[in-house]
Amino acid sequence: MADLLDDHQTLSTVPAAAGEVDPPEPPPPLDETSRARAILAAQPVVEGHTELPRALDPEDLPPVRAEEVGAQFWSLHVDADEGAIGTLRRIDAVRALVAACPEDLRLAHTTSEMAHARNCGRVAALLGPVGWAALGGSAATLRAYHALGVRAVNLTRFDRFARDAVREMNRIGLAVDLSGADQDTVRRTLAVTRAPVLLSRAAPEGLPDDVLGLLGENGAVCMVTVTDDPAAVADVLDRVRDEAGAHCVGVSRTTAPAVGYVPLFAELLRRGWPAQDLVGLAHTNVTRALRETEFLSRTNRIRPAAA
Repeated sequence: MADLLDDHQTLSTVPAAAGEVDPPEPPPPLDETSRARAILAAQPVVEGHTELPRALDPEDLPPVRAEEVGAQFWSLHVDADEGAIGTLRRIDAVRALVAACPEDLRLAHTTSEMAHARNCGRVAALLGPVGWAALGGSAATLRAYHALGVRAVNLTRFDRFARDAVREMNRIGLAVDLSGADQDTVRRTLAVTRAPVLLSRAAPEGLPDDVLGLLGENGAVCMVTVTDDPAAVADVLDRVRDEAGAHCVGVSRTTAPAVGYVPLFAELLRRGWPAQDLVGLAHTNVTRALRETEFLSRTNRIRPAAA
């Protein structure tokens, strides 16, 4: 019968009846670059390391802002001879910068405040890490930095003070940053801490596979420094994900690259990274580690402070 389809005919070959409109063609699948942009638009990045601009001028802010960046750790490292005074000046400078850029930045002390800043279209500014030498071997100084809003301290060697300091950091809610630490310091710190550690400027090339595995067991986040070579950065992230787990990857950068994070995320998509792992890379892994640090602190508040 003429009004019936031939056995070899498909619906797509049937001409439209008079007055009917052909169904629209389905949109082409998004390429990796478009998918990367979509992921970063919905899940902005938490950067592990941001240097203070030389001048407190909004024009000196990194060029990639709210569209790709949702939060930044502002480095409080100073030269060895500057000590606590230099660190306090840097804290004051970051606060002044945030106050000068209210439409771009908002100071955050907790993961809830980070989320609130993001929801308001601001980049959350997190104070830290402080350099280890700036503590002067004093737990009182450690607590004073925390009271000023610092949320991470960079432990680069495991000396006599370190064991008690790590426990105190767990108690009050300061993240332990192991950027630049050798593998012995990493191992000894992981044997003490009960909270996830960070590597806000990770160079995992210098860490053996078994140490990366220990970091994975701890729930640490290795925030790999991003450069203008997406393939090289992706190689490092692949290794961290393979040895420590997808829950342990994050990103950082010490200087603003010519492009944002889209090329890196597009490269990882081409390598088969699922969107869920990229969301973790962008911000949920770091947020999870900070939230666990906060929770541990709340459960430990009844413990006495170290001397």
